[in-house]
Amino acid sequence: MKGKKIILGITGSIAAYKACYIIRGLIKLGAEVQVVITPAGKEFITPITLSALTSKPVISDFFAQRDGTWNSHVDLGLWADAMLIAPATAATIGKMANGIADNMLITTYLSAKAPVFVAPAMDLDMYAHPSTQKNLDILRSYGNHIIEPGTGFLASHLVGKGRMEEPENIIRVLAAYFSASGDLAGKKILITAGPTYEKIDPVRFIGNYSSGKMGFALAEACAGRGAEVTLVTGPVCLQTSHPCIHRVDVETAAEMANQAQLYFQQADAGILCAAVADFTPETTAGYKIKREKDDLTLRLKPTQDIAAMLGQVKTSKQKLIGFALETNDEQHNAQSKLERKNFDFIVLNSLNDSGAGFRYDTNKISIIDRQGHTDYPLKSKSEVAQDIINRLVEELQ
Repeated sequence: MKGKKIILGITGSIAAYKACYIIRGLIKLGAEVQVVITPAGKEFITPITLSALTSKPVISDFFAQRDGTWNSHVDLGLWADAMLIAPATAATIGKMANGIADNMLITTYLSAKAPVFVAPAMDLDMYAHPSTQKNLDILRSYGNHIIEPGTGFLASHLVGKGRMEEPENIIRVLAAYFSASGDLAGKKILITAGPTYEKIDPVRFIGNYSSGKMGFALAEACAGRGAEVTLVTGPVCLQTSHPCIHRVDVETAAEMANQAQLYFQQADAGILCAAVADFTPETTAGYKIKREKDDLTLRLKPTQDIAAMLGQVKTSKQKLIGFALETNDEQHNAQSKLERKNFDFIVLNSLNDSGAGFRYDTNKISIIDRQGHTDYPLKSKSEVAQDIINRLVEELQ
């Protein structure tokens, strides 16, 4: 939703405080938000709070000052990429359905050329009343999107209990709408990211330096281009921002293997970016091992090879992308891994390249397939993610 201009209409409902969470979520995704509030809405939340969140003056009245300065609902309606009314009371829904333009919000709605989303908020009896349902049906007939209470999805029938849908689900609806035109729209993508921790005892583990930054950048890039993403991640200090990313946190290689196998069944593609431990202790102590002698012997056993497992079950309609982090003989090792794991292509990065590999915000990659390889210069990981996804889109066509 980066760069999208959103009008947020707020009406006189107890749920008005949730508008703050909607604003924060939309801005986090890169949207620009302009609040238009009804006079009744200002009884529930102050314009000062909303203005502080949006960094824009809140619009409520036709005339901004007593010197003749006025707010143009026409210009505002043309400015927006979308209009969201949340919460939308029964009174406002009725005015929208019947063109009763007695406040700035309704006149803006009537002038809007962009898609309109409506999140009803009222008690169950009001919501279920035939007049409210008739008005909602009228709004649907006008092409408005009704975000039904209790669903989190665009719906066309009565469900829920009248309460406004949760902010994160409202944001998800808008994000999905804008992503629907992306080149990964309708695709399901599995991505693994981060390290795995293999426990030695309750306080020690075998791990690696993976930060998860590359995998998270790939997840954001896929979701931003319309995909439904499942991100299976090891222990990292990163957060996802796009609402179309379903995050699954794991710790061990075995846990990651189980989740990857589960979600790959329904995926159109898998991107295996995680730095999975190759070995795990044969036994894990149930207590902290004390330093009682000069040495400690650990017996290790191989972990399940997630890439090989998914490569064996991959269908002709699925794509599988791997990663190879190498320190020597990079091209040969990556090409060999491509064949052994049944990848469609593999992303090579070398620890010998400055600014590439673990913990950096940049990466330098080569994409290798059975026809050859394409080298890319050092870029930010978000830019690298786009290069990788561009190649994936070609494979999925």
